[in-house]
Amino acid sequence: MVRKRNLLFHLARNRAFLLMILPATLFFALFSYLPMAGIVVAFKNFRFDQGIFGSEWNGINNFRFLFLSGQIWTIFKNTFFYNAAFIVTATAFQVGIAILLSEVSSKFFSRFSQSLMFLPYFISWVIVGAFFYNLFNFDYGLVNGALKAIGLDPVDVYSSPGMWKYILVFFHNWKWIGYGSVLYLGAILGIDGEMFEAADIDGANVFQKIFRITLPNLVPTIIIMVLLQVGNIFRGDFGMFYQLIGNNGNLYDATDIIDTYVFRALSQMGDIPMSSAAACVQSVLCFLTISVVNGLVRKFSKENALY
Repeated sequence: MVRKRNLLFHLARNRAFLLMILPATLFFALFSYLPMAGIVVAFKNFRFDQGIFGSEWNGINNFRFLFLSGQIWTIFKNTFFYNAAFIVTATAFQVGIAILLSEVSSKFFSRFSQSLMFLPYFISWVIVGAFFYNLFNFDYGLVNGALKAIGLDPVDVYSSPGMWKYILVFFHNWKWIGYGSVLYLGAILGIDGEMFEAADIDGANVFQKIFRITLPNLVPTIIIMVLLQVGNIFRGDFGMFYQLIGNNGNLYDATDIIDTYVFRALSQMGDIPMSSAAACVQSVLCFLTISVVNGLVRKFSKENALY
């Protein structure tokens, strides 16, 4: 009875804060947790007329077919490779640009640069894909037209798998570097200014302040940001991959990821059980990856771990 009263008192006293988090709670409940019930499709021989819960169970046959299809290892390898490259390169550029902006004395130039770099974040991948296609289309693309005009051979980008690992990393960084650099810049501005003043008094130069003050104080933010990205290391940016590449069979071996494979299985073959199995494996791998990495962080720096 006492516990019940304490709980009611606590809810009444914090009702304003609870109402503030209610929309976010409902959002995640409806769009993140409630759909998890559909995971049973991965273990069923799904039929539309019988529904999700009325269809027959078929054990792990969907997973067996997925792993025996011969494509699963390629798409998992591609997904992991691209996301690892995205995390490493984007983090390096974001931190570097944030440090450079923090050293700029002109507030106008700093704010203008932030706005300019943040702009790609708001540009749709549909627009980017159409722009890139009209530049590099083999027959009438602007770049290939210019190459032909000066007597050079055109470049068939959409039939050259080896080029796309660099193209995709470039476009991912182009879109996300500005967003991440603003976050890191905010963390830099939150560092105690007295530390920099003391370094100036001691005669420290710019590089010494960066390596002795700025970067060490950025480590907790970098770890948290990287951990959040590692949690999605087996989830690809479907919008970017699909809008830039489309259903181009010439590039599947180099660019096909889990998300595009699932989409193709649904749209072309209508294979809902196998696509659900792939999504299930994807989620399990993401959970295991972030758990292992967070465990390593907690072992060496407990205060920087997520949990």
